Amino acid sequence: MALTRDDVRASVERAGDEHWDALRRHHEDAYPSSKPTPGDVCKGEAERLNQLGLGNAPDLELLETRVERVADEVRLTHVFRHNPTGARLLTEPFQDYT
Repeated sequence: MALTRDDVRASVERAGDEHWDALRRHHEDAYPSSKPTPGDVCKGEAERLNQLGLGNAPDLELLETRVERVADEVRLTHVFRHNPTGARLLTEPFQDYT
């Protein structure tokens, strides 16, 4: 099943409060400029991961999404579990939400 905005949001929350706070501050600290909302970023990441084929991979489970602030951007790294082996796989960090 394809990943949704809610799946990515939950994975950010599983990573810990500091990750959700970084995503929230990315939007709020830019005021009065308009940055993507946390929901917009989660939706964009779900679409991007689905396009990469990670959302429909039956052997992969999205464990957590780590968020870090880099200057005026956020960098996201997703942690997946390969269920047959239990191996944890990290995606390449991605930042394109300015």
